[in-house]
Amino acid sequence: MTASTRRAYEPGHRPKFMAVVDDTPECAKAVRFAARRAARIGSGVLLAAIVAPPEFTQWLGVGDVMQAEAEAAAERRLEAAAAIVRTVAGLEPEKLVRTGQKAEEILRIIEQDEDVAILILAAGTEPEGPGPLVSTLAGRSAGQFPVPLAIVPGHLGDHEIDALA
Repeated sequence: MTASTRRAYEPGHRPKFMAVVDDTPECAKAVRFAARRAARIGSGVLLAAIVAPPEFTQWLGVGDVMQAEAEAAAERRLEAAAAIVRTVAGLEPEKLVRTGQKAEEILRIIEQDEDVAILILAAGTEPEGPGPLVSTLAGRSAGQFPVPLAIVPGHLGDHEIDALA
């Protein structure tokens, strides 16, 4: 993993707090934290949804339909997350949909956008662990991750997140 130079705080640039938007219950906690922190320091928010490539592509057009449906669902989740950002921070977030493996696409987005200053995830509260994304990114690659990684505990409520952010 190569780390490009971050330029978020240089003249002509603006730092962004990146949150991954998915269908997990804890996603809204990461979005809220990103929005509140961004509003507090005057930065931007980047909301990214990663769509897995279709697995079933044997029949002509089926994969395309599945992909279009997955992208439409991702857009709806992004818009719901953007509404949270607008409500709690008064900011208009940048929204991005990518197709691929989630961890790889997150790293690709960070590498391509030198203004991403921090990635914010929320940990699940299930007994199985914090969730696959947190486990993958905070576990094996944390020491070489290109930006700081903030993990919002999944048990925190809105008031607690607001107090911390």
